[in-house]
Amino acid sequence: MGDGAVAETAREIVERLVALEGPLLPILHAVQDQFGYLPPACVPVIAKGLNLSRAEVQGVISFYPLFRTQPPGRRIVAICRAEACQAVGGAALEAHAQSALGIGFGETSADGEVTLEPVFCLGNCACAPSMTVDGVLHARVDAKRFDELMG
Repeated sequence: MGDGAVAETAREIVERLVALEGPLLPILHAVQDQFGYLPPACVPVIAKGLNLSRAEVQGVISFYPLFRTQPPGRRIVAICRAEACQAVGGAALEAHAQSALGIGFGETSADGEVTLEPVFCLGNCACAPSMTVDGVLHARVDAKRFDELMG
């Protein structure tokens, strides 16, 4: 999708949500939901629509780690890094995942296949360590189970 189409879609989202109280975050979420990330062409459109500077919009995008500025991989793997998961093998799972995928948190594999993201509690503490693959929750994940899920 070209920059013109991105800008037009972003403009439509801004127009639809601008009346909300504190509309910037809902607009950013809606744009990311639409494209899978926040394309650079959307920033000036959002800034203009909300009477903000580009720097203000970019500052919010860079502050929140859940906003992506690059397209994600085809599969998104999120590993819980909260205390309950850490207490029962989360660190080992993180290390294995990074080694197996050849990427760190916040990165996408060179083939564009997988994006690895950290999350801080999936609400599945009793069955830790936990992770999601494309939004599907998996419990008691160890290196072997990780490899099966990535298989």
